[in-house]
Amino acid sequence: MRILCLDDEELALQMLEMCVKKAKPEADVAAFDDQEELLEDAQQGGCDVAFLDIHMRGMNGVELAKKLKETNPKMNIIFVTGFSEYTGDAMKLHASGYIMKPVTVEEVKAELSELRYPMEPKSNALLRVQCFGNFDVLTPSGEHVRFERSKAKEVFAYLVHRHGSSCTTRDIFSVIFEDEPYDSKLQNLLQTYIYSMIKSLKAVGAEAAVVRSYNAIAVNPDVLDCDYYRFKELDAGAVNSYECEYMSQYSWADFLYFDW
Repeated sequence: MRILCLDDEELALQMLEMCVKKAKPEADVAAFDDQEELLEDAQQGGCDVAFLDIHMRGMNGVELAKKLKETNPKMNIIFVTGFSEYTGDAMKLHASGYIMKPVTVEEVKAELSELRYPMEPKSNALLRVQCFGNFDVLTPSGEHVRFERSKAKEVFAYLVHRHGSSCTTRDIFSVIFEDEPYDSKLQNLLQTYIYSMIKSLKAVGAEAAVVRSYNAIAVNPDVLDCDYYRFKELDAGAVNSYECEYMSQYSWADFLYFDW
């Protein structure tokens, strides 16, 4: 097993490296205080587990985790933090894959004992949305939401992708119809897709998942349990479930993290 450690504070890095070596003496352990150096090493030498400080100068945690998963989609990410916002209720949301500073050998052993972290469902979600792999939408009980039109499902996928940002009809048109002219016939067809999407959501009691205003529409992220959103919030279960495939059936889909 190859384990990489990252922290931009020298003493914290020394402590982390020492604890990992004691917890897993047979592992190949390397420590870094620079994100790019760790990435280069992971690309050249491989990595099974990465212990990452969340708050560092330069590259943020979600961007670094995504790049590491591109190196090895099955890499396990464990976050290390000294900030209080990850304690209490916040820590419960990120059930595992987090260690609070100061790091101890016992905590490192506990995290290494179970390296794949399932995501606990959100209790208040109207829908479960899967973006990793193929895009899919399920009810809280796990039943697939039936979209009568594939393009209606694609409209919802694009709204999920925008993470609550309002989209105009023209924004959606440019994605659904790509280079087609913005004529009245296709505009009317798009309205049919949007109506069909809303009808499908209403059928499962999830109409509140979409918010409409004059010439604009958006999803309400607060009522969605979405792996993509969890990743951007540094949820360890979501980070470790990501294997470098995002809404695979849609050519326009690209994992965005710069607005984190």
